[in-house]
Amino acid sequence: MTQPTVPGRRVAIVTGAARGIGAATARRLARDGFAVAVLDLDEAACAETVAAVGKEGGRALAVGADVADADAVDAAVARVAGELGPPVVLVNNAGITRDNLLFRMDATDWDAVIGVHLRGAFLMSRAAQAYMTKAGWGRIVNLSSVSALGNRGQANYSAAKAGLQGLTKTLAVELGKFGVTANAVAPGFVVTEMTAATAERLGVPFEEFKAARAAATPVARVGHPEDIAHAVSFFASEEAGFVTGQVLYVAGGPRG
Repeated sequence: MTQPTVPGRRVAIVTGAARGIGAATARRLARDGFAVAVLDLDEAACAETVAAVGKEGGRALAVGADVADADAVDAAVARVAGELGPPVVLVNNAGITRDNLLFRMDATDWDAVIGVHLRGAFLMSRAAQAYMTKAGWGRIVNLSSVSALGNRGQANYSAAKAGLQGLTKTLAVELGKFGVTANAVAPGFVVTEMTAATAERLGVPFEEFKAARAAATPVARVGHPEDIAHAVSFFASEEAGFVTGQVLYVAGGPRG
């Protein structure tokens, strides 16, 4: 059943929001006053994030969709518009890793990573911008990474994250006259299930892995999902209307 739009509350979509950075971002945007669509591949996996938003007095909707599937994306965004209201903030956070050295990486691993990160951001942005331009106000925030600068064993992931920076700058140029900004946040090392899996793949205890990363970071600590959510919150705000086409490295030290 279609639920009524929340009066006076802008709507945000966060992809890959079942856990990690996406979940923290969904919760932060809800605290900022947005109604939030928590989108992930498995709709059931979004329940924890939706419940957390609800406990904090916010409004959230779980949406299952493969961001690399054009029809699924269009249907998901239309559902959000119908059940929460027209989306005017989009956070493209969904991502996967398929790490390997170039000579061992097969084409399916390349395609999978490019598909979720880059094709997914393109499809979601294309679908959501129709509502933003009609409203005369919108915010697109893409999650890039320090890996966009190059990282051993991540040719696919690095290419996707660098591509997101180019996409961001082009969206800023094309959509600015409609009141829509586009920016990217590029995290450094952040404690998530994904980085824990990386440590496991390398055969390094996660606590040891985190300690090594903290020691190599100027602020002498690792990042947490909330660190990234704070940066996204700024880009999604009313006050960030004169900031567009930017890449902000949230990495505990200078990058770029």
